[in-house]
Amino acid sequence: MDCCEEAKLGARRLARCLQKLGFKVRFSAFRVVNVLAVCSMPFAVHLVDFTKNNRPIASYEPELHPAATYRIKNLKATVQVFSTGSLTVTGPNVQSVASAVEHIYPLLYECQKPRCK
Repeated sequence: MDCCEEAKLGARRLARCLQKLGFKVRFSAFRVVNVLAVCSMPFAVHLVDFTKNNRPIASYEPELHPAATYRIKNLKATVQVFSTGSLTVTGPNVQSVASAVEHIYPLLYECQKPRCK
């Protein structure tokens, strides 16, 4: 069972629960619009260096949000990079999310923080 089928099954189950609660629910025209993935790098990231190295694409406003935002236009994916090395990736499908992680890993690797002992 692939991801889309699992998502459809989960949505059907949720619709059924809502029906049992008394809501009028009709399940039709199901499609996946967005995929969210979370992963962690095996190292911490220096966000200021990451943003300076990738200036037009990456943005970091620590007063507004604790993560740097990296938008990949051709994949239509957005990656939120936290200083701990945690990533939140949003994209239109699973393939673009996986490609976004593969694309950003080398950029993060060169901006990793040194390990403390």
